[in-house]
Amino acid sequence: MQAMILAAGFGTRLLPYTKYLPKPLFPVLNTPLLLAAVNRLKNSGFSKIIVNCHHLGDQIVSCLRDIPGVSVQQEEVILGTGGGLRRALDKLDDEPLLVVNGDIYHTIDVGELYRYHVEAENAVTMAVHDCPRFNKITVEGQQITGFDGSRQEGEQLAYTGVQVINPELLRGIKKETASCIIEYYRRLLAQNRAIHARRFDRCNWTDMGTPEDYLQLHGALLSGQVPCWPELGCEAEKLCIDAGAEWADDLEVVDWTCIGKARIGSQVKLCRCVVWDGAVIGPGRVLTDEIVLPHH
Repeated sequence: MQAMILAAGFGTRLLPYTKYLPKPLFPVLNTPLLLAAVNRLKNSGFSKIIVNCHHLGDQIVSCLRDIPGVSVQQEEVILGTGGGLRRALDKLDDEPLLVVNGDIYHTIDVGELYRYHVEAENAVTMAVHDCPRFNKITVEGQQITGFDGSRQEGEQLAYTGVQVINPELLRGIKKETASCIIEYYRRLLAQNRAIHARRFDRCNWTDMGTPEDYLQLHGALLSGQVPCWPELGCEAEKLCIDAGAEWADDLEVVDWTCIGKARIGSQVKLCRCVVWDGAVIGPGRVLTDEIVLPHH
């Protein structure tokens, strides 16, 4: 089976943090989300994985270098979700393609979605769920009939950022041109082409779109509210701390905190913080609800 992870966005809502790391490489429990997602796909039976990148793309290339079955598509000019998929077409096998956004943490059974798509003989199957913050897709039965939330018929649901596409469908996208896959689907609907939906209402799902979302994900993982991917390799509760971290014995942690390969001085108090590799926190600091960067 083959898959593609879309990891080329700018992450503007996560500035200034995305000046340092591209969003897909933000650490989740001290592991880059993209690396964990790749390993999760491989563990689900996807042997061929393409990852596209643009913003700080060299970091993504370095992260994924030498992983068997994984190739990186660097885009000098950002091509969007449609254009990125179209560029990858020549590298794809003649079989359905799982597509996953590179900035989401989810518990969707991608193998089940893939099998359903194949058995139903769909051209496109989008994984959707009920998430009021993002409910903009109109679904009637198992078909998507709109993408802007304006239709009165059907039910309004949210796209999860996970879908399966038959590669030949991508030929309708103009090559080497920036485009959005949802805009392409709107054109297909206007031509009475079918776009199918598969519901996953019981999945855990987080779009790491803002600093608040990123911190809330860590809180949910460290409190046990959201299942932790085995690929993240951290089963700690409340406190996840890298073996390479250095800290004083009087470190105080309130609620939860995640600490990477950082140096932390004495009499420091951390509450709901994520401390990245290379960060240095001086003595006596009290930090709450912060992402601590290496230059902090």
